[in-house]
Amino acid sequence: MRFSTDLISRLRSATHVAVFTGAGVSAESGIPTFRDRQSGLWQNFDAQSLATPEAFERDPAFVWGWYEWRRARVLASQPNAAHRAIALLAERVPRLTLITQNVDDLHERAGSREVLHLHGRICSPYCSACGLEYPAPQPALLEPERGRRLEPPRCGQCGGRVRPGVVWFGESLPSLAWEQAVQAARGCGGFLCVGTSSIVEPAASLTRVAIAAGSVTIQVNIDSTWLDDLVTLNLRGPAASMLPELVAEVWPQA
Repeated sequence: MRFSTDLISRLRSATHVAVFTGAGVSAESGIPTFRDRQSGLWQNFDAQSLATPEAFERDPAFVWGWYEWRRARVLASQPNAAHRAIALLAERVPRLTLITQNVDDLHERAGSREVLHLHGRICSPYCSACGLEYPAPQPALLEPERGRRLEPPRCGQCGGRVRPGVVWFGESLPSLAWEQAVQAARGCGGFLCVGTSSIVEPAASLTRVAIAAGSVTIQVNIDSTWLDDLVTLNLRGPAASMLPELVAEVWPQA
């Protein structure tokens, strides 16, 4: 991998770098994406039957069971080289903001701190009635039974049903995390968009915000996206390969 002298200079001089990650990063740790044709999470189920407040109200045992299957997959997975490269980058730049669409905790387990989770955290369930956080129960062994029904726990404070700690379709993003993400996109000198299809709004708009602000924008993806002609540089390939090379070449260890 080789970058222009000007690009390297601009990135190295950036006092603030933002990294925006999507499902493609965690896919390399064995967590299936939603839209993969062979193993996607929606392969056997319709999204609207699983990922809305209405679906949980209609059939809480089905929805809770499916998310517990997902949580078990997350807990059985390990951070990959892309997660570790981002944690390493945080040690080599003056300031780094990590924004993710992923609901797993692989960034944290790789060593990243203060991760902005735009779509929630699957390992942090809470009461659907009063909002009280609930200690995640020990996950059942649900592989390969994606459709196994499990009755959700009840809140010890109000008795409401405990729900997965993710943002469902039709729900707003967490306001503080979203505000901080937009501020980072507007104020950073370098913006890395990694492993995301950039089609889920409003999160997908962050790269446009960074471009409009004049940031150096780098897209890392195995597939083409609508951002290809807008970003400063495209790196085509898996994040677990591309990110370690990018960090090593642009921000070498002092």
